[in-house]
Amino acid sequence: MGEKSSGDFRYAVGESKVPWHAVGEYYNGSDAVAVAKFLLPDAGDPRYAAAFANAEKALKELGQVAGRATKLTLGGNVAKVEELCRARFGSKYASFVDNWTGGMEIAYKLAGLKPGDEVIMSAVTFIATMAYPLSIGAKIVFADIDPETINLDPADVAKKITPKTKMIVPVHLGGAPVDMDPIMELAKKHGLFVLEDAAHAMGAFYKGRAIGSIGHFGGFSLHEVKNINSFGEGGILLTSEDFAGSQLAGARFLGLDFSRKIKDWLYDVSPLADRFGNVQVAPNHSATEIQALGLLQQLSRLDAIIAERRAAFEYMNGVLSEEAGILTEKPDTAETFGTHHLYLLRIDPKKVGGDIQMLAKKLAAKGLTNITHFGPMYRFRIMKMLGYDENQLAATCPRTEEMFYHSYTHLPLYPLTREQLEYQAKAVVEAVRELKQGK
Repeated sequence: MGEKSSGDFRYAVGESKVPWHAVGEYYNGSDAVAVAKFLLPDAGDPRYAAAFANAEKALKELGQVAGRATKLTLGGNVAKVEELCRARFGSKYASFVDNWTGGMEIAYKLAGLKPGDEVIMSAVTFIATMAYPLSIGAKIVFADIDPETINLDPADVAKKITPKTKMIVPVHLGGAPVDMDPIMELAKKHGLFVLEDAAHAMGAFYKGRAIGSIGHFGGFSLHEVKNINSFGEGGILLTSEDFAGSQLAGARFLGLDFSRKIKDWLYDVSPLADRFGNVQVAPNHSATEIQALGLLQQLSRLDAIIAERRAAFEYMNGVLSEEAGILTEKPDTAETFGTHHLYLLRIDPKKVGGDIQMLAKKLAAKGLTNITHFGPMYRFRIMKMLGYDENQLAATCPRTEEMFYHSYTHLPLYPLTREQLEYQAKAVVEAVRELKQGK
């Protein structure tokens, strides 16, 4: 009698004899056991079976006396993540979404991107950066890279701005900050929006400002391969633009507007209003409470994780700097503070007697994982099918071509044991020496 509903905002029925719960099927102790076994699998330790049996028994007993989670999406944990991100990254607004690709889609929509508009971005990024512009018929204009960081070169961006340019999208590759001051100056001069794709760069800084909060929009990926993740997927969208920030809740969840109601219904559906006041349809990129809970745990370790990566990076730089022909990664400075998501290994092909393709094979033969992030975007089949000329575009990005095919690759940093880290550095030096000797 008089049981309170445990429903979420869609079913806020209050006191009710027959409540309408938001969660259609609750999770129980056996479900918790399955999750525990997935997150903490048997790695061969002979103690595992007994330890897991104890945990299983305890979780099932807990399930018999515990209540049930009645809010699985867009609840208190999501709100805590957003509050923490606003404070940590110095942004007025933050939205936790299901993935960073979705976060960028929202930013592009709020910026008013439309078919025929031009978006300037690095030729070296992941397909997610340009997925939404391509899907609506906007034109991607590729800028060349800074060979020292593999990041967007502001000088080349300046050359490629036209009257049709609407946005600049710097990508902080590997967690190394892009030189943002000239990018923001160009944006101000030409009336452009800047969207920072900081997928790799949660926790990086540029001249005292958190990466992701410098542009009009920015944010991070929380995919499983990143420095921290939110149970495999997730994204944070940041903005300090009031016109956009005030719409983030609806922008993430189909424009549902509970401040308004249509006749005899619970809510209204409002459009997103882009920077020009035009109607944009909101997508659905809702994040779950479990994603948020995982992120809250890992966010508490972010500084320690970056510190461990930095120590590994400094060790690699120290060893590799002793070998002529290896160009070590640019170190952190008072102005640029990276996250060291990847270790950038560069060589001078003339000095080592071979290019990165030859070196990569030697590294692989020595048991080193090395992956050049990322393939030049204009080379993918999707671009050809959409009418882009890969050879013509390659000619506009000569440093991308030179660096990708001849001069750089990426190595992992954390989590490596000290033995693995030392082996990796030694193997790189040995492989370079073999190239020099023509082996």
